Amino acid sequence: MALQKSSNTFSIQEMIREKKNKKAKKLQIEKIVPFLLLLTAIVSVLTTIGIVFTLIAETFTFFTKVSITEFLTAQKWYPFSETNGAFGILPLISGTLKVSIIAAIVAIPIGLASAIFLSEYATDRTRRTIKPILEVLAGIPTIVYGFFALTFVTPILREVIPSLEIFNALSPGIVIGIMITPMIASLSEDAMSSVPNSMREGALALGATKFEVAIKVVLPAAISGIIASIVLAISRAIGETMIVAVAGGSTPNLNWDVTGSIQTMTAYIVQVSQGDAGYGTTIYYSIYAVGFTLFLFTLIMNLLAQFISRRFREEY
Repeated sequence: MALQKSSNTFSIQEMIREKKNKKAKKLQIEKIVPFLLLLTAIVSVLTTIGIVFTLIAETFTFFTKVSITEFLTAQKWYPFSETNGAFGILPLISGTLKVSIIAAIVAIPIGLASAIFLSEYATDRTRRTIKPILEVLAGIPTIVYGFFALTFVTPILREVIPSLEIFNALSPGIVIGIMITPMIASLSEDAMSSVPNSMREGALALGATKFEVAIKVVLPAAISGIIASIVLAISRAIGETMIVAVAGGSTPNLNWDVTGSIQTMTAYIVQVSQGDAGYGTTIYYSIYAVGFTLFLFTLIMNLLAQFISRRFREEY
């Protein structure tokens, strides 16, 4: 009997020690995890600082060779000219804006219509089926979109517009619009789904139709999320590279003709990065000047999206 009692006491003591050891290990993990999370945050911040510092430093070097006034106001971009290269970024900005505007014209109506259908009309089963399919479009490599624009969309457009060149702004603009449609549709649908059902039920009780509820009640209530999604999608269109590099051409022109060859800021960076410029040359440093300009564009768009989201956010 005494032996059994001693054995029980020993096993209880072992259990207590094991519990203490587990608790000590948990405490050690709890101390390590915040340090690891802080380390990852620091790495992210340092990476961002490094990118910005590199852009600013190399852009400053470029402006020691080219006047900033010429860069911002000149209307010609011929960096590979054998005599004196022309470094006016306006033609590249023009090409970027043409493609982005066309993409927005395509993506905003389709994206919002898709979001309204998914949020207000689709059944749960339909929503679970269609939304993943829509989001698959965002996962297609952009180089595939580029060749799709060049080999499929452009020939179709040339049947309608005979004057359309092989490389043009219209075809990549339409395809970029298709590419960013899932972003607008998904984010807008999330914003619309967060609107309380009580608002819908109240409008229906007052005699509104389902379409009127969607347009006059749900859409205004979710306007902050919808506008933020549109701004972020346009920012994505501005930064698109491979579609315009493949289907847009490489002719920087300062005009609003969408049927001719263009060159965007990202397409120029791709062109020079292929080895057309030697290290330390003015053309080499122009990559960073163009990249910094593109960075400012996307930064302003992202800040605008955050401001709109905070300014017009509805709390329910």
